[in-house]
Amino acid sequence: MSSVVSRVPAAPSEEALRHFRGLLAFETDCWDVHHALSNQRQDFVLVDIRGREWFDRGHIAGAINIPHSRLNEKTLAEFKADCLFVVYCAGPHCNGTEKAAIRLATLGRPVKKMIGGVTGWLDEGFNLIGS
Repeated sequence: MSSVVSRVPAAPSEEALRHFRGLLAFETDCWDVHHALSNQRQDFVLVDIRGREWFDRGHIAGAINIPHSRLNEKTLAEFKADCLFVVYCAGPHCNGTEKAAIRLATLGRPVKKMIGGVTGWLDEGFNLIGS
């Protein structure tokens, strides 16, 4: 008797390896971002892509605020062309990170999504700053 989980067979190991390694080229997580920030190893720009009001209510220390609709050459002019951007939004229920990543990639900028967003950050027990 098989379960719903095993009813569809798992991918061959080589295929799974390509897939999961590939995900890390597009995503990072709250723990890795927190570790980098806490150990002065921030080699990326952390961008909160929510609106200013939400950013002011609480955001990750070290993040800047550029709403995804305002990501363009002008707002990115101060950053080197090879600067890695890590984008986050409210949480897994929000597709703002995908919209921001598309804009950044279209502009030829390296980008990763921080999975979990603010929800994931808080779920991990990390704090936000703001009012």
